[in-house]
Amino acid sequence: MKILIANKFYYRRGGDCIYALNLEQMLRDRGHEVAVFAMDYPENLPTPWQKYFPKNMTRLMALTRPFGSREVRRKFSALLDDFAPDVVHLNNIHTHISPVIAELAHARGIRTVWTLHDYKLLCPRYDCMLGGMNPCQRCFGDNKRGCLDYSCIKGSKLQSAVGYREARHWSRRRLERAVDMFICPSAFMAENMKAGGFDPTKLTVLNNFIDTDRWLASTETTSADIDSLTAEPYYCYVGRLSREKGVRTLVEAAAMNSRRLILIGNGPLEAELRSKAVRNVVFAGFRTPADVRVLVGRARMMVLPSECYENNPLSVIEAQIMGTPTLGADIGGIPELIEPGVSGDIFESGNPRALSEATERLWDMTFDRNAISHNAISRFNADTYYKKLTKLYH
Repeated sequence: MKILIANKFYYRRGGDCIYALNLEQMLRDRGHEVAVFAMDYPENLPTPWQKYFPKNMTRLMALTRPFGSREVRRKFSALLDDFAPDVVHLNNIHTHISPVIAELAHARGIRTVWTLHDYKLLCPRYDCMLGGMNPCQRCFGDNKRGCLDYSCIKGSKLQSAVGYREARHWSRRRLERAVDMFICPSAFMAENMKAGGFDPTKLTVLNNFIDTDRWLASTETTSADIDSLTAEPYYCYVGRLSREKGVRTLVEAAAMNSRRLILIGNGPLEAELRSKAVRNVVFAGFRTPADVRVLVGRARMMVLPSECYENNPLSVIEAQIMGTPTLGADIGGIPELIEPGVSGDIFESGNPRALSEATERLWDMTFDRNAISHNAISRFNADTYYKKLTKLYH
């Protein structure tokens, strides 16, 4: 089978990019021909398909490309001509590429599926955060004016107007006509898509996957300070240090107990958090995947304190594959991944006291880490995912 994977970037930038790259490798490993389509970005990985990529988007293009630029139409059509895919698998394509490519594929009778990594089809700013502060569902229906009323996109009236127009242009009905199946990585995503009016028969729940054999067998070298970092017991957080991730709540909760917390990652709140953090909080900074595997694998638990609608976070899946219990906020798709008392526990999102108490509770619990790993590998491995995905390709 010939499969064309589309995503706005072609390097390990975020969860959507990691998924798209892993998907490409998984399909190639199983004998499929795979082409890729992305924006021509300086950090992209080398690929023979680059000649089909539209230019990196400029500020001026941000006013036109979200609606389907001539360059995107021309280059994607050329790729369809030359590669002749059986399936087009879309990922994050809004704004930088646009859903026009779904219409181009559909017009040729090509099977088109779309993995939804965020809430862009429901929310013009994609993350359902009102002004970047609190979870919001004002735009889940066909009326997207909330984006305008609250200047939701970067606090800018102009950018919010463009986002509003983009959402109106690529309406639910228009997208449904061009897409055969929307893949929702969480039941939470699927339920909200239904609430937004999307046809339930075009929605399927399929969790993200990890190529567990390749991931666990990695022999990448770790940093020199790993052993010293992990010498004393600790729990950890992996991710961006930003408001929606709940890291302010996490640092506040850490001050309520004496357990050692390692923060893995960086972001806009790092300086603020460093100024407020107590002595039991360690900032490990950005780390390679090899470092993260060791840091998470040796931790007493991994905590995900999000205060936004997480979809199907890979950090939880990776922690469980390592056999590490997870303490997750009761928001978005996080609770679907955790069996309280077996693979971790749940706490009230945004509540530092509840988080601190849950941390203490899990710290003293004994978990069967081998069972956690076995269950996660069985649920999230590439073979299981592949069997379910190929049914959607036909």
